[in-house]
Amino acid sequence: MAAECANYEVTRMARLLEVSTSGYYRWRDAQSRPALPSEQRRANLEVKILSSHRASRGTYGAPRITLDLLDEGERVSENTVAQRMADLGIAGVSPRAFKVTTVSAPGAPYPEDLVERHFDADEPNMLWTSDITYLKIGVSDVYLCCVRDECSSRILGWQLATSMRTEIVTDALEMAVRTRRGNVAGVIFHADRGSQFNDAKVIALCEKFDILRSMGETGSCYDHASAESFWSIFKHEYFYRHAFATLEELRAGVADYVNFYNHQRRCQKAGGVSPIRYELSLARLNQAA
Repeated sequence: MAAECANYEVTRMARLLEVSTSGYYRWRDAQSRPALPSEQRRANLEVKILSSHRASRGTYGAPRITLDLLDEGERVSENTVAQRMADLGIAGVSPRAFKVTTVSAPGAPYPEDLVERHFDADEPNMLWTSDITYLKIGVSDVYLCCVRDECSSRILGWQLATSMRTEIVTDALEMAVRTRRGNVAGVIFHADRGSQFNDAKVIALCEKFDILRSMGETGSCYDHASAESFWSIFKHEYFYRHAFATLEELRAGVADYVNFYNHQRRCQKAGGVSPIRYELSLARLNQAA
């Protein structure tokens, strides 16, 4: 209407567009006056919300964005952020539960369950969990194994393979040991009863570094829930939102996401900060003690 007011009567345009003439004049007057403080604050807040959402790769919902804003000195509630996000038409990604199948070796001896569903650890290198999941690229299946520290939720090691070979576990575990610079004696390494985790090569590697093996019961997702929860996060926040044509493309993608997850993504278990930031805060507290 503003663009055509020189060519047509405002009343006629209002009638054709089914809007009120008074509403148009109120809008026109608002454009010529300075924004009210409340309007300016809302605009600034929406810019920051969009920036946080973009930095999280479109994964953060209101709780994590609120934490970002609070870190920046904003005084804002989670409900306000949620409302602004709805107005902007953006939303976070909500991981969902999924079922994982485990193939165990019949009659094989298994180590004791040293965890018994207690996945909280007070310090890094007390409890590591590991699991394998499959990912489809094109018409092929590939397998991903990760090792995660249950204190900070940090991914310490991972490996991709085109088959469920034992080396997928040993490679991921060796990466985790390198990440911790070999200071891993006494770490509990908890996994399900998959045959790869009970292989002689894995047993030998754990013995070499004085790592304590632990396994839950076959068929009980609760005995391994923490490790499996990462797959839900990874798949819904990253894998399902991208397409990969080759194993090398997927390998680069996993490396990129793990870097984001460890360094930037806020983790509820780590007190609402990233896993590495949480570990650094624990190290500072230990030095001050």
